[in-house]
Amino acid sequence: MDATLIAHIQNLAAGKKDFPQIRTGMQVEVAQRIREWDKSRIQKFEGVVIKTGGKTHGEKTFTVRRVTNGLGIEKTFPISCPTLEGVEVIRQYKVNRKNIRFIRELQGKSARLKEVKVSKDAPKKATKKAPAKKEAPAETPAE
Repeated sequence: MDATLIAHIQNLAAGKKDFPQIRTGMQVEVAQRIREWDKSRIQKFEGVVIKTGGKTHGEKTFTVRRVTNGLGIEKTFPISCPTLEGVEVIRQYKVNRKNIRFIRELQGKSARLKEVKVSKDAPKKATKKAPAKKEAPAETPAE
């Protein structure tokens, strides 16, 4: 079958939701709908994204890690999961890798990540302006 046709069918079946661009190193709060018998509630899970994966929308996943009472908890969320209600980005950390699984072994100050200030209004990259050339005043012809 044609790959574009398969991707189109996966996107229709997934019910594409509008989530922010999720990257490794972001601190996110994930809202997930939990069903217990005849009741349903929204449970929030906050942590740092340590891994992203998948190529098409139906395959994309992200793993969120959180440390509670000295115990590390990781959850992997597929983007196309129908129980996923929303993802809110809280802050962004500087990361040079796609997977930061090495943070599992780190504790205390060594496990800290450097925060990056991101504003929506500012341009992504500052550009230097070239200095303006000064022109000599034009001489008037003597009469």
